[in-house]
Amino acid sequence: MKNPNILFIQVDQMLATSLAAYGNSFAHTPHLDQIADRGVVFETAYCNFPLCAPSRFSMAAGQLCSAIGAFDNAAEMPASIPTYAHYLRSFGYQTALSGKMHFIGPDQHHGFETRLTADLYPADFSWVPNWADEGDRDTNDPRSVLISGLCARSVQIDFDEEVTFKAVRHIYDMARSADDRPFFLQVSYTHPHEPYLCRQEYWDLYEHADIPLPSVPPMRENQHDAHSVRLLKDFGMLDFGFEEADVRRARRAYYGSISYLDELIGNILAALKSTGMDRNTAIIFTSDHGEMLGERGMWFKKHFFEPSLRIPLLMYAPWIKPQRVSEFASLVDLLPTFNGLAQGSVWEAEVEPLEGDDLTALLDRGNPEPSRAIHAEYLAEATLAPIFMIRRGRYKFVSSSKDPALLFDVETDPDELTNLAGEQSLAGVVKSFQAEVESKWDEEEITVRILQSQQRRRLILNAQKNGLPPRWNHGEEPGDQVVWYRGDGGYNEWAFDHLKPVGEDG
Repeated sequence: MKNPNILFIQVDQMLATSLAAYGNSFAHTPHLDQIADRGVVFETAYCNFPLCAPSRFSMAAGQLCSAIGAFDNAAEMPASIPTYAHYLRSFGYQTALSGKMHFIGPDQHHGFETRLTADLYPADFSWVPNWADEGDRDTNDPRSVLISGLCARSVQIDFDEEVTFKAVRHIYDMARSADDRPFFLQVSYTHPHEPYLCRQEYWDLYEHADIPLPSVPPMRENQHDAHSVRLLKDFGMLDFGFEEADVRRARRAYYGSISYLDELIGNILAALKSTGMDRNTAIIFTSDHGEMLGERGMWFKKHFFEPSLRIPLLMYAPWIKPQRVSEFASLVDLLPTFNGLAQGSVWEAEVEPLEGDDLTALLDRGNPEPSRAIHAEYLAEATLAPIFMIRRGRYKFVSSSKDPALLFDVETDPDELTNLAGEQSLAGVVKSFQAEVESKWDEEEITVRILQSQQRRRLILNAQKNGLPPRWNHGEEPGDQVVWYRGDGGYNEWAFDHLKPVGEDG
């Protein structure tokens, strides 16, 4: 079908295994389950950078972050980089964004004709890392697990409620508009990103659910790889020793947040159906990255382990038959895929080479074994040098000049407990992967660019503290006070300022 409407729903920090389509037996997600049952399930999909803003920028551009300078959560994506919103507008689409995209810098549209909401986080350089001296940073800490459970209201709930309201209203506005262009609407939520908090009705859904503890218990420092140790130290979680009750409460609230999301998504789908636009709309659902959720004693993301890197990826359209695709996919494939859906045929890049491919080419072909390679990067805080990942076939390879190499057989060792990089019988595999890393990435050149970018952005950030700082966030002026986080004060103090249910102690 040519020129269908496209609804792109994205959530934040969601495990692929949160959904029944990926083997979950207890999560309450009827709307997402219906999309999966009636649509296409990409069985093994990854983000290309396990951190919010860089993941979204590489996704939007169809390129790896090292290619576009999107190194971390405070890196500006150049306005000269085309995004899927630009491509779709060139095809005659009206494009709108409701929710989080984490754009940094003055360009807060990047091809979107309409922004329906502001963003949740700072658009300036507040979160720029400093590899030369990390020092005391405003980062995640144990409170994410310790302050978890029930919540009557939070800023994240406020945000996602507004995202849904604005998106639903926009759907109805388009239905009664004289503008007959097809639409691309991105609806982007912040849940189930920590804090692990949810309202009572979603907490109660899991009263009798058998939510398992992490399959891999906490490890000692000498059992972790080098990057895991740095992350845990950065989070203040190395050898912290959470009580089992804390872990269970955080995981239950995490799944409660997913059920909350599912209900909001149901509101979006209901608006589509009531306008009749569901009949010619393709729906894509995914997350920006995963969540460790206590595995190995680790939480959040920023690593290449499966819980952090792997994401759900679903596609539904009335003209596409339900199927499962085992070929590997990643977020950089979305730009070509949106373009393929728009044109009604497999799309190939003409302006410049892209990292991703049109996933519609994988449909209806008998589902052969995976043959693609997936590439990912980590270039942000809590590292000493760029870290690169390649998933090819059964193996996942992680390489950095500062850390020992990691090689996992994901098929036989899904928890990635045995590093095979030192096995003599696999020396050829390691050598081949390392050659691919060196061919694809120039680590020295990337490192120079990262360090220079960090220095430039810190200078700008410090300079802008003199006088009235600019406010790049969408729809805001310098000095405006908003409920969203804008880099003033500590992030955790802001994030954990939630309203507790009446009668809750503590």
